[in-house]
Amino acid sequence: MTVHFPFDNSYARLGERFHQPILPTPVTAPKLLKLNRPLCAELGIDADALDTAEGAEILAGNRLPTGADPIAVAYAGHQFGNFVPQLGDGRAILIGEVVDRAGRRRDIQLKGSGPTAFSRSGDGRAALGPVLREYLVSEAMAALGIPTTRALAATATGEPVYRETVLPGAVLTRVASSHVRVGTFQYFAARGEEDAVRRLADHVIERHYPETEDAPHRYRALLEAVATRQAALVARWMQVGFIHGVMNTDNMSIAGETIDYGPCAFLDVYDPGTVFSLIDRQGRYAYGNQPSMASWNLARLAECLLPLLDQDHDRAVEIAQEVLGGFAAAFEAAYLDGFSAKIGLQTRQAGDADLINDLLAIMAQQKADFTLAFRQLGDAAENSDGDAQVRSLFGDPAAYDSWAVRWRERLAAEPQETSECRAAMDAVNPAVIPRNHLVEEALAAALSEDLAPFERLNEALAKPYEDRAEFADYAGVPPTPEVPYRTFCGT
Repeated sequence: MTVHFPFDNSYARLGERFHQPILPTPVTAPKLLKLNRPLCAELGIDADALDTAEGAEILAGNRLPTGADPIAVAYAGHQFGNFVPQLGDGRAILIGEVVDRAGRRRDIQLKGSGPTAFSRSGDGRAALGPVLREYLVSEAMAALGIPTTRALAATATGEPVYRETVLPGAVLTRVASSHVRVGTFQYFAARGEEDAVRRLADHVIERHYPETEDAPHRYRALLEAVATRQAALVARWMQVGFIHGVMNTDNMSIAGETIDYGPCAFLDVYDPGTVFSLIDRQGRYAYGNQPSMASWNLARLAECLLPLLDQDHDRAVEIAQEVLGGFAAAFEAAYLDGFSAKIGLQTRQAGDADLINDLLAIMAQQKADFTLAFRQLGDAAENSDGDAQVRSLFGDPAAYDSWAVRWRERLAAEPQETSECRAAMDAVNPAVIPRNHLVEEALAAALSEDLAPFERLNEALAKPYEDRAEFADYAGVPPTPEVPYRTFCGT
């Protein structure tokens, strides 16, 4: 049975300034560990054909499907505030683009498929743990309704990779609306290649923002559209307690998707200063800093677009500042809408922001669990008997009691019935998230060749807003770690 990918490779047609042709490096013994069958259906790919020995060869990079045009994409980036003029795909190869059943263009990328011209002495490989981690978390984010890259497959290579220890190797097949990043624009802007910046901008407009194509000032409209999407994306991160961990400009997708799940993690106890990444020693990308870091990254994009915004440099700077000034308002609006829904408010009144911020403040003071506090508020909204569960999450329950009086007064002004309020809250407050300890347990078992915990957790995360008895053990209070939880970039 032959595997068919409906390829139409627009980025490869931009020319070799934008990428370098490269073939994946074959591996010894490819074995398909996990195939995302629902995503295959979206992409118009026959899952049964892919779930074969031939499919494993393709997903590991040993064979290329007809129509593939494998490339390593060039980009630069600010990494923790320091500019690196050349980064690029050092361990990932874009094998092509497909137009899915809904007419959307999607990249198919093999991550961990061998060295490229951008590998900078690296081996171009990926270890099994980080591959399965990205599979779990990116698919969880998709199920939460947050724009994200997706995981099509995880494939073992049968070969070791050498990091601090020897680890089993794997390849992640990643699907994205595109892999164009802020850093992609920086790559050409740093070289003074204005024509390449313009060509890239036109490509992005056609692919992601066609509504801006006929705007009077199309590149300003593009910058505004990217800023709006980023504001909405980061607001959604905040609403589920997600911490990206490494918001460098090369990890910020122009399409407005979450990309590059390295040292990411989710809050347990609410603390806006939470940092999980071992390499983020200054807390640059802490949970509470994510909106300002998104704004900083957008400023770097604006710098790249200045020659396109206006021929007069000073006027171009004014335009960029005007657009960037709108990011804060767009973020605050998305943030307020999201957190209002989390506490059961469908209408807007003066004082709603204070009500939300006061709840978050006492959650931080009293070390309340972020996910459970909001989920259990739904019970309390339907029946005051539910207060007991919420109160138990606070070190001093009286702190919740005083806030709850104000909250109930505000809920009384809402038009919906209490049962409708609870249902609406449950639709935005997940019962199950990729808890850090659950992810680590699943990965540890996988490294011992037991994929059952990975499969079970992946199944639980597929319906995060549902209370399912068979996954009740995933929805309780997490254990208190003996040492602070730390994540790594996975390279």
